[in-house]
Amino acid sequence: MKEYKVLEVRKKEAERVMNEMAKKGWEVVSVAYWNQWQICLLITFSREA
Repeated sequence: MKEYKVLEVRKKEAERVMNEMAKKGWEVVSVAYWNQWQICLLITFSREA
């Protein structure tokens, strides 16, 4: 069974967050671009539960 986590991060922080999550066993499943008042990325991670 897999578990999922969705994080909202700013563009500047995206690479750092993805690398930190990878060290914890999370894998990026998808990335969506969000632009309301600021540019953000919605990053979906998954890993085996």
